[in-house]
Amino acid sequence: MQATSYTYDPETRSGQVLLDDGTPLPFDAAAFDAGGLRLLRPGQRVRVEVTGEGDERRVTFLTLQTL
Repeated sequence: MQATSYTYDPETRSGQVLLDDGTPLPFDAAAFDAGGLRLLRPGQRVRVEVTGEGDERRVTFLTLQTL
């Protein structure tokens, strides 16, 4: 699934992405580290893997979207 990075805190390696429907979805350091990223800027297109439903939905993998 694709999304856009919305917020990112380099100290905690966590933040939020906006899904294409505008829904914000948080990610933690484990999801950030799983994608091998070093830095993330707001507005970058990312690819995310999500698990769970409703309020239990969470990002488990986050990486840059490449063409």
